Amino acid sequence: MKAIWIGIISALFFAVTFVLNRSMEMSGGSWLWSASLRYFFMVPFLIAIVAYRKGLGNMRKAMLATPVPFFIWSVVAFVLFYAPLTFAAGYSPGWLLAGTWQLTIVAGVLLAPLFVIVVQTKHGEQRIRQKIPLASLGITLVIFIGVVIIQIPNANSVDARTFVLGILPVLLAAFAYPLGNRKMMDLLQGRLDTFQRVLAMTLMTIPVWIGFAIYALLTVGPPSTNQVVQSLIVAVSSGVIATTLFFLATDLVQNDQGKLAAVEATQSTELIFAMIGEMLILHIALPGTLSLIGVVVIIIGMGLHSYQTAVANKHKTANLPE
Repeated sequence: MKAIWIGIISALFFAVTFVLNRSMEMSGGSWLWSASLRYFFMVPFLIAIVAYRKGLGNMRKAMLATPVPFFIWSVVAFVLFYAPLTFAAGYSPGWLLAGTWQLTIVAGVLLAPLFVIVVQTKHGEQRIRQKIPLASLGITLVIFIGVVIIQIPNANSVDARTFVLGILPVLLAAFAYPLGNRKMMDLLQGRLDTFQRVLAMTLMTIPVWIGFAIYALLTVGPPSTNQVVQSLIVAVSSGVIATTLFFLATDLVQNDQGKLAAVEATQSTELIFAMIGEMLILHIALPGTLSLIGVVVIIIGMGLHSYQTAVANKHKTANLPE
């Protein structure tokens, strides 16, 4: 349950992303700046933390040991995750994006067969391909149904352009984030702690964000003071605190696909936090009855995931091949 609670707390800080990205879009800020500034601001905070913990040397060695896959999966986890989310903020309210984003839970469960674990048996090491945890998949589908329900009231008003620009980018991000995160855990095999991993992945993607910033400067000009301040808040809240907490939670259960799916399911609470945040900060109206029913369904799915994890912890037995 510890990993579950850490995941929920991370979701609270993640929700800031949806609220402030929407706020920046409504005030005319470019999504290119919203995306790149977040990662620029993350760097000094993370360097200070890792340096204080005397972890810069080991982090550098890990980055240089496998630079190509390190770069590829960092780009998948951070660039293909965050750039689409900031882009889509111009086409949908934050709470609706947060709801669609919950498809990352389904994505996380379906990605299991792409990974293998090494177990020690009396005959030596054996590689076992992970299987889709059916119980977790069933519960995850409950959350998926909730996501579909909250989208129904908007279905009639969503034209093809809004669908392509406001929903498909979120679907891309929903698969990219768990894929990149899990591949990095698989690549590093625990050689870096959470802070080192987040910093290393951020540094690996900085060249890409510089490209975003240069393009933004040439096409829309420099960011406003308001966008810089809000991007700083997003960087600290979502980029440093939320990302670190989420990676810590997934690190705790990385070899158990059922528990990993449950931790990833905690991100469904972002929807609730984003909805409340937009009502308080952006003064949006309370969503309609059908959307609220969808929210309740998502909460029920989240509760089922937590219950399943608690039962698994209580009755866990060794099931290793001989």
